[in-house]
Amino acid sequence: MTAEQLISFARGAPSLDIVDVEGLKAAAVRAFDADPAGVTAYGTSVGYRPLRKWIAEKHGVQADQVLVTNGSLQADAFLFEHLVRPGDAVVVERPTYDRTLLNLQRMGSELHGISVQPDGLDTAELRKLLESGVRPRLAHVIPNYQNPAGMTLSLEKRRELLDLAAEYEFIIFEDDPYADIRFRGEALPSMLSLDTRNVVVHASSFTKTVCPGVRVGYLVGSADLIADIAKNATSLYISPGMVSQAIVHQFCVSGDIDRSIETVRAALGERARVLAESLRRHLPQARFVEPDGGYFLWVEFPEDVLVDRLAPAAAERGVAVVKGSDFVLDGGRHALRLAFSAVTVDRIDEGVRRLAEAVEAVRS
Repeated sequence: MTAEQLISFARGAPSLDIVDVEGLKAAAVRAFDADPAGVTAYGTSVGYRPLRKWIAEKHGVQADQVLVTNGSLQADAFLFEHLVRPGDAVVVERPTYDRTLLNLQRMGSELHGISVQPDGLDTAELRKLLESGVRPRLAHVIPNYQNPAGMTLSLEKRRELLDLAAEYEFIIFEDDPYADIRFRGEALPSMLSLDTRNVVVHASSFTKTVCPGVRVGYLVGSADLIADIAKNATSLYISPGMVSQAIVHQFCVSGDIDRSIETVRAALGERARVLAESLRRHLPQARFVEPDGGYFLWVEFPEDVLVDRLAPAAAERGVAVVKGSDFVLDGGRHALRLAFSAVTVDRIDEGVRRLAEAVEAVRS
């Protein structure tokens, strides 16, 4: 199977046609022209200071509440290393981002998966867990267009989660890289913006709005927390990459990021719609919630479809998918995550048709 023939619903990344390559090239030139000393020097562990200031203004916080990192996974790692010890209880969504699961498992956390509903994390289920005596150090939540399920946490549940965190004294880790990639509906306020009791640490990334190759993410939290993590960051790498952060800063202050977001929104909104239509046409037995934004759609199949068999059968037919079992502590044997971000509209229906063939093959 050649690269041209393969249709991949596996990777949560934008296709090249919706990356503003020319804008990034121009931003790179401006970055070197405007601040050659800052771009080429080590910098500080808190990141490129002009970008740090821009992020702080975006979120309505002080600059000393922001740490800019090499991608959001590094932001996650810094926070986990700072807050979580082996044996600590940590709440995660079920399903959730596979790398978050792996990283927390490696740290020896006691993980508790809470179901995701069409309006986000099941807060009633979480309350029962808390009332049973479990005292988590942290609850990891992807509130907007969740990876992998595509769901969005409702405003009511955001407020309820904030109340639970204050009552039971745990930190909400609001992992929010998809918020700006909204196709439909109204934007909801972040839990960071609603937080009056200092229970939220927020993370995001420029991977989904600029491009993955820049590897720029960030954390927003209390100034004390950020200062402590910055000390660890200094020991680890002196500073993150100043070149990429300076390019992202120029891309942001020029307004190119707003145009980039509009391009990505429009393209991915169409791709999500076409994917949902194709699933209804070719796989009417599949269950899914059409997302209002983001990169992913979660598909559940009848119990006679095992994804351990389906994924290789799809690969034989030139379709790459990711098994649902990768995103949960246990289960997910009848589910797939489909990333529509990198598949152009003209290939989506063919990809779903091939997937339907694979489903028929494993059922027979």
